[in-house]
Amino acid sequence: MAKPIWKPPIERIANSNLQRFLSVHADKLTSQNYKALYEWSINEPAEFWEACWKFCEIRSTKPYERVLTEPNKMPGARWFEGAYLSFVDNMMRAEHEGTAIVFYSETGDRIELSWRELRQQVASVSQALECFGVGPGDRVVGLLPNRPEAIIAMLATASLGAVWSSCSPDFGPSGVLDRFGQIGPKVMFVTDVYFYNGKAIDCLPCAVQVTRQLDTLETLIVVPYRNETPNLTCLPGAKLYADLLLDTTKPRYESFPFAHPLYIMYSSGTTDAPKCIVHGVGGTLIQHKKEHLLHCDIKAGDSVFYFTTTGWMMWNWLVSALASGAKLILFDGSPFHPDPGILWRIAEREHLTLFGTSAKYLSALEKTGYKPRENVSLENLSSVLSTGSPLAPSSYDFVYENVKQDLQLSSVAGGTDLISCFAVGNPILPVYRGELQCRGLGMQMEIFNDQGESIREQKGEMVCTAPFPSMPIGFWNDPDNVKYHAAYFERFPNVWCHGDYAELTEHDGVVIHGRSDTVLNPGGVRIGTAEVYRIVEQFQEVSESIAIGQEWDGDVRVVLFIRLQTGFQLDEKLMQRIRDAMRQQASPRHVPAKILEVPDIPRTRSGKIVEIAVQHVVHDRKVPNTDALANPDALEFFKNRVELSE
Repeated sequence: MAKPIWKPPIERIANSNLQRFLSVHADKLTSQNYKALYEWSINEPAEFWEACWKFCEIRSTKPYERVLTEPNKMPGARWFEGAYLSFVDNMMRAEHEGTAIVFYSETGDRIELSWRELRQQVASVSQALECFGVGPGDRVVGLLPNRPEAIIAMLATASLGAVWSSCSPDFGPSGVLDRFGQIGPKVMFVTDVYFYNGKAIDCLPCAVQVTRQLDTLETLIVVPYRNETPNLTCLPGAKLYADLLLDTTKPRYESFPFAHPLYIMYSSGTTDAPKCIVHGVGGTLIQHKKEHLLHCDIKAGDSVFYFTTTGWMMWNWLVSALASGAKLILFDGSPFHPDPGILWRIAEREHLTLFGTSAKYLSALEKTGYKPRENVSLENLSSVLSTGSPLAPSSYDFVYENVKQDLQLSSVAGGTDLISCFAVGNPILPVYRGELQCRGLGMQMEIFNDQGESIREQKGEMVCTAPFPSMPIGFWNDPDNVKYHAAYFERFPNVWCHGDYAELTEHDGVVIHGRSDTVLNPGGVRIGTAEVYRIVEQFQEVSESIAIGQEWDGDVRVVLFIRLQTGFQLDEKLMQRIRDAMRQQASPRHVPAKILEVPDIPRTRSGKIVEIAVQHVVHDRKVPNTDALANPDALEFFKNRVELSE
């Protein structure tokens, strides 16, 4: 059996929220450990989620009548019927004092908001939105960077029962319209400019194009990034954010049913128009508080950071940490500008307890040679979270060797679809190299083979076989749930099929092998793309890679494209080293038939590489929605490659 690379100290276990929760419900468990707690959570879902409601101190103005109705129906199960609650009241409790939000920009700006200031600004913007005619069910959208104003606009929207949706400002007009155009917003917040990698990017031309084509839009509000009075002659009638702020407005938080819509999120849209996924007030709140309190051990006063944009679900997840009384640390810009240490200096200054990021960032940081533990003090840091793609085993080594040794490193997996996680961290369990620590409480996640049978210690389809509160309410403009059903429930009836290729390990950890729709299949052997990336991206010469299966001679062959670090070249010696590593660390089937160099690799705006788009290009098929890509021009490097016909 593999040995853990980190074990939580006894004192840390004893002081954790999870241990306290376990102790409270000890009489319901067969033994006093996480495995027994997990089994109770999935065998007695109504009992468990009611316990969560109480432990997380969910506030409601009207009590629920029943925790779970139609528990065997998916979709169709209903949670906490009868309950009315305010998402915003649960976020901004009166007992929370001190600093609520600290914002940093790559330009060096720092803005701090107290809880009092946050409540006041939310109240002011809420009143303004009400004056603009916004009410329950209306859509309010943001084309905003990760600044406090985005959080304030969202909370103000939710306070009225309206629905919030956001895109990061690096989306072009087509990408924005593909999303906002489907949901018909009444009000839009937009920034005038944002900064990335030392450059200022003007957002107003995009805003002009978008507003001209959004027929439902009645009010446009400009949030200046640095210039308090930007030139808005191109947007006649636009209002300035500062003009919404009043000093005398009193907070007013309306309550709504548990399943009232809160957010509209979007699928990546790389194979079709983005799906508009509707998430509810109560499901989002209780799921996030469960993950924050029990799996991340967040406590009031902790400093919580996640490197994210407003277009990624981790932004919504981060914001919910306000409900636990945590201080949010926001950052906008490039995480490597002006140098690789920028985020870690923030971590030191703000005494971060939780540092969240993507697997790609940790891999890229390692290759810069920057070692946080040699440059900054991280005395308060207790957790590092990683998501977006599977975290390579070598990145586990990097974090423990070069960030901090006494640290809960939690690679987590879930998605926009559930606005939360299936596989999560755990403050009372050890960390094993290359594994996600455990399945989340209340999430009946299993691995199915092609016959729909549950398997262990084998690769298969990640599924969820029972309802959970943060399942989407549905998709926008999908009244009969036809698209919703097709997205998750077509392959295995009454079972959520998530689309990840994964396995459960001998000690109940989880390994993600990549997306199941991009599984490589040479000679009938199924290989997850993450298995390839874990090996090839260990090479110092390789910046990143993308692997696809190319139809070839009646079979499929593996083709590996790599982007090299500056100063290296792809020669036969390097290719042979990669082939040897694949053969020795994986299997002969993993060895690519072709290894080709490209100057860039296409990715979504949240940083995920898109194998399907490359597959389409290589097979001379049309890529359905290039506007969903952050760098669509990168696809040109994969076209008409002579080497692919050999």
